[in-house]
Amino acid sequence: MPLRYGAAALVDLDLAGLLGALSIATDLGAGSPSGTSMRTCLVATCIADHLAVPDHQRSAIYFAGLLRHLGCTAFAHEAAELAGDDHDLIRTFEAVDSASKRKVLGRAIGSLAKGSGAGKRAKAIAKVLTTPSAGRRLAAAQCDQASALARDLGFGEAVATALAQMYERHDGKGDPHRLEGDAISLEARVVHAAQVIEALHRRGDRASTLDAIHARRGHQLAPDACDAAIAAGDALWRALASETPHEDVLAVRRISGPRTSLADVALAFGRFADLKTPHAVGHSPAVSALAADAGRRAGLDDGEVEQLRLAGLLHDLGSVSVGNQIWDRQGPLGVTGWEQVRLHAYHTERILSLSTVTRPLAALAGSHHERLDGSGYPRGRRDVSRAERILAAADEYAALVEDRPYRAALAPADAAKVLVDDATTGKLCRDAVASVLAAAGQPLAPAKRVLPAGLTEREAEVLGLVARGLASKEIAVALDIATRTVKHHIEHVYAKTGVSTRAAAALYAARHDLVAPASGPRPNDP
Repeated sequence: MPLRYGAAALVDLDLAGLLGALSIATDLGAGSPSGTSMRTCLVATCIADHLAVPDHQRSAIYFAGLLRHLGCTAFAHEAAELAGDDHDLIRTFEAVDSASKRKVLGRAIGSLAKGSGAGKRAKAIAKVLTTPSAGRRLAAAQCDQASALARDLGFGEAVATALAQMYERHDGKGDPHRLEGDAISLEARVVHAAQVIEALHRRGDRASTLDAIHARRGHQLAPDACDAAIAAGDALWRALASETPHEDVLAVRRISGPRTSLADVALAFGRFADLKTPHAVGHSPAVSALAADAGRRAGLDDGEVEQLRLAGLLHDLGSVSVGNQIWDRQGPLGVTGWEQVRLHAYHTERILSLSTVTRPLAALAGSHHERLDGSGYPRGRRDVSRAERILAAADEYAALVEDRPYRAALAPADAAKVLVDDATTGKLCRDAVASVLAAAGQPLAPAKRVLPAGLTEREAEVLGLVARGLASKEIAVALDIATRTVKHHIEHVYAKTGVSTRAAAALYAARHDLVAPASGPRPNDP
């Protein structure tokens, strides 16, 4: 019997367990080991306990620690362009003292692009070291996205502010706003210390971690947070060495979270996954709406339709495990790249199976690339349920009418023909294809839009193309206007919407349904 999710509210430990499971997706997106965010949460809570903060601050610290990687997809596209591999860039400079040019240089030379050939490695190191603004732009993008998505999850200002300030330093040399001392919220000071301590311990041992805490006290890290961490003693080391972080996160008491629905959580994490690469912005909500409508047309009951809607939002959660050097590739993928792509659906299923709340969705969400003839992945299954057949067809149609780095979007009629051909050859279910194509039928003439933030129609068009990752010159060609005019529009859009980065603009466009519809060839296509 399908679970009824629609109006269900998740509070306290139910929400904690759900976000604990979903935090594994954020770890994968940052290229960190599974459990990194949960151990950061445990360390942050341990520090909060020794600071004897009130319960409401302790809860904010707990959830901010758990969500510390929620912005990691914000700069992935730019990071891959800069260093070749977004995961590698984040891993390389994790916990390094960014105020020390010597340590940054040493970490770059010692770690960056180690798996690449000598030429590519030298190029990546040179590009990173000669782009000093990259660190601040990465921090700004990650902080903006994490803070915004935390609000989408129902969290208040304390959690949102902690995530917006999680890269600020006690000495004022942090990013993105160079805040100093008590100008940084207590929650942010604790979470920043926790994430640095967790990374230091993972890269070293107890002695080296203690030495680093002492050395960074009053510089990178707040003295009160460092003193509390040291005073915690064995409790700190147990948190850092936890081999069962999900269970340990659930065991933390006196935690209260916001009242929020699974639908809100699924939408926020669907957007988190889509924002990893510009061409995917808006993909998961599109699949969700299409699959749910098709399910209704196919005669599924309300519970099954709701499961399709939620699974559609979460189906690409595992895509963050794949580096942008693969997702953004314009040519064919090699064997290694394809193997990583094939595994993203497995990661989706595995992550969702870790929470009792999302476990009923796991197999459905992870099945979106399975095919009736066994040619799909990750398992090559033939025993595909009716709901799984609908989700697979909805995902394929939605992807076909979107631009991809290796091809332009197909017109709806051409995408429909591909689905019909796949049904004819036995890859997709005929009935599922019929339901999906009926749900994606010719749209009625749209009513005039009421745009947010006082945006004009032209500004909304520009914002939608920015969200798709087009540069100013490409937007100018696409809209047949001057590049200078495009830049003026972008300035107005940023001022009206209050964003300051491409990643934040993409998130704003996704949240307000302003992502540019996929269209014909890109401006530089022949």
